[in-house]
Amino acid sequence: MTNPFIRDVNHHWRVSYRQNGYPHVQQGWVLPPEQKEEFDPFILMAEDWFKRGTFSDHPHRGFQTITYVIDGRLEHIDNHGGHSILDAGDVQYMNAGWAARHAEEAVDDDLIHTLQLWLNLPKSLKTTTTSYQNIYVEDAPLVPFDGGQLRVYSGEIAGVKGPMESLVPITMTEITLKEGSEYEHILPANHNSFLYVLAGSIEVGSSKIPLSKTDVATLTFDETSEAMSTLQLKATTRTRVLIYSGKPIREDYIAHGPFVMNTEEEIRQAFRDYHSGVFGPPAVK
Repeated sequence: MTNPFIRDVNHHWRVSYRQNGYPHVQQGWVLPPEQKEEFDPFILMAEDWFKRGTFSDHPHRGFQTITYVIDGRLEHIDNHGGHSILDAGDVQYMNAGWAARHAEEAVDDDLIHTLQLWLNLPKSLKTTTTSYQNIYVEDAPLVPFDGGQLRVYSGEIAGVKGPMESLVPITMTEITLKEGSEYEHILPANHNSFLYVLAGSIEVGSSKIPLSKTDVATLTFDETSEAMSTLQLKATTRTRVLIYSGKPIREDYIAHGPFVMNTEEEIRQAFRDYHSGVFGPPAVK
């Protein structure tokens, strides 16, 4: 049997934040959009604190979003009649596909705190049917281990399968560790992967790179392998970390405003379609 690929930290950085004022109170780039080539199949990840009125009715085309609620209540409204409230630990998956129009709002006077990941679609899937899926925290399988636990939102991890129905192969796992505990995370070796430290401090990878709250790390991977890989984690304090992975798409694309397409003309067509009413009526209750 071939030895598994042993992952290490590739690059790491600490998120910096800007104060935007009311209603979009604060924002930071976990995955900065100008580095999108490094993150394939992921495009960007934003961490936001916002009040109601920040992300009202707006369109999307050509990609997927994965929104994780850290704190507060997030209200989802779409123009196909969808409506839901997500709480801390819940996740919403959206396939924007050919024409999504929705709103993501804080409930009442809540200050909502979220992480939103943009996940690319290959050219062949950019005009698929728009869909939304809520993954409530209690429906994501929880796997205990000595010194901690993990919750699987997407992919097959630790013998369980997460409920997220992504159009492209990804994993999303939240890992909680006690101080001093260690865990070996198993991922497909050919997945590009990154982690974000939600709380605490941790040593990551074969080099034992120290990371702490609001640190991000991309990980080494072997794109040619069909085997699995291992990632060593050791908590130096109580720690909570999110780990995402996905198989690179390796297609040129353009991200402009709310659209992610393969050519400039496709971006222009998306704007024309939106302004001519192809995306449908506004997303309102």
